Amino acid sequence: MFYLAQPYVESLFLEDVVLWLDTSDVRYTPKAKFTGVSGYDHLFDFVIPKSRKEPERISQAINRPTRDTALAFINAWNDTHTAQSPESRAYAVLNDREQVVSANVIEALSRYKIKPVGWSQRSAVVVELAA
Repeated sequence: MFYLAQPYVESLFLEDVVLWLDTSDVRYTPKAKFTGVSGYDHLFDFVIPKSRKEPERISQAINRPTRDTALAFINAWNDTHTAQSPESRAYAVLNDREQVVSANVIEALSRYKIKPVGWSQRSAVVVELAA
């Protein structure tokens, strides 16, 4: 039971995302910190550098996709987006293995031009992330 506590489960999902990115040949920088307009620093799980085909991509693994976790990522993305290239894109990798992700969470992320990617649908974005 100890290993199923929230921090461990979160860590396991992040490890799964790392393994998936590595096996999919997606090059990335882990744990990248950006300072936002607010002056606060925000830590993102992955930054995928710009290529000739795709702009810079920021990705966050969200183990428990809830209203609060979606709002936290939306806030971090909005606060730091102006410090990055205007073409930069954001992706939220959502853990949908044990629970259905609320349509409200998906809609909220989409309204802020953050692409929600359910873990079960991750193969749909491999080409654009690996480019």
